[in-house]
Amino acid sequence: MKFLRELLAVLRVNLSGVPHRIGSALTIVVGVACAVGALVSMLAMGTGAREQQVANVRPDRVVLTTQGTGPAQGNITKQEAAVILGLPGVRRDAAGAPIVVFQSMVQIEGRRRATGNRIYFPLVGVTAAITDFAPELRFTAGRTFKSGLPELIASNACNRQFAGFELGDQRSLRGGDWSVVGHFDQGPAQDCTVYADAETLMSAFGRTTYSSAALMLQSPADFDALRTAVSTDPRLKLDVRREQDAIQDAFKPLNAILNFVSYFIGAIMAIGATLGAVNSLYAMVDSRQREIGTLRAIGFNRGPVIAAVLLESMLLSLPGALLGSGLAWLLFNGLAASPFGYSFQLSVTFSLALLGTQWALAMGLLGGLLPALRAARMPVVTALRAL
Repeated sequence: MKFLRELLAVLRVNLSGVPHRIGSALTIVVGVACAVGALVSMLAMGTGAREQQVANVRPDRVVLTTQGTGPAQGNITKQEAAVILGLPGVRRDAAGAPIVVFQSMVQIEGRRRATGNRIYFPLVGVTAAITDFAPELRFTAGRTFKSGLPELIASNACNRQFAGFELGDQRSLRGGDWSVVGHFDQGPAQDCTVYADAETLMSAFGRTTYSSAALMLQSPADFDALRTAVSTDPRLKLDVRREQDAIQDAFKPLNAILNFVSYFIGAIMAIGATLGAVNSLYAMVDSRQREIGTLRAIGFNRGPVIAAVLLESMLLSLPGALLGSGLAWLLFNGLAASPFGYSFQLSVTFSLALLGTQWALAMGLLGGLLPALRAARMPVVTALRAL
């Protein structure tokens, strides 16, 4: 109880002098705000990317890939495809056909409308069940592609970002012209997606196997039965994963890069803010030598003095955290970004603001440690003689 009373008394003395040392206090607040703002805005890239990746995920969809490969790297033969169509638990459409989509992916070139920069992204060849498999896909113009014809359909996000995807545009692929015949939206997802007929695409690129397969279950509870059927069938050498798990695995390298860049830049900014806080707090402690000496002379222990300086530093960091998070939300939330050709919107969430606050408190704690020790070790006689 004595420690708490002494702590509150020293803290009250410290905080009462802040208006007289507003320059030093603002140095801490601004430094922390810059560090938190940089961290939160950079992490908003990773958050936005992850939200984009799972925007249309459904628990009743499953992805099948060749064992040990990613979604775009498999080699599912026509014989395996025939077996997949007869697997248990697969939902069927109104005509009684299984809702299974076989995919074949190739890289195509796009040029940004604004800058003309060249970007490569996947053209996905899919079988006719795509509209049943992805009910979130809604055509806004034109029509879907026809089997056997060199036709493309592009998402509206793709048409907005890249030239050459207007209705009727011709794109040269493997020496042939492919026509853009439709535009579509994909619910909340805003990434660039281009579809074509899988068999036509495979024929043009000389491929005989699919990259991956995706199917819709009758219910999410059928997943285990499906996985057991695949693992026990000697004709199939496939990995079975829920759609969300497959997407997270596919985007793991991109998410790792975004997180590394975010924390690297945030750490550099945090070091600068912490050093600024140390210098400012040293100045504030030196300006309070007489007050600290008086408290020590009347019996205050070192512990409350150390704790009070640390709390003062952390309290001064809180406005910086709020300011930095607020600026990040105002300036960057919803901002479009396209690193490595993948398009998404930055998302500043409450959890990121909370992380920024924790980051600020850590900076305040580290920044106040050395000044606090300096205040506690200050000889009483020297402090009382301070002008």
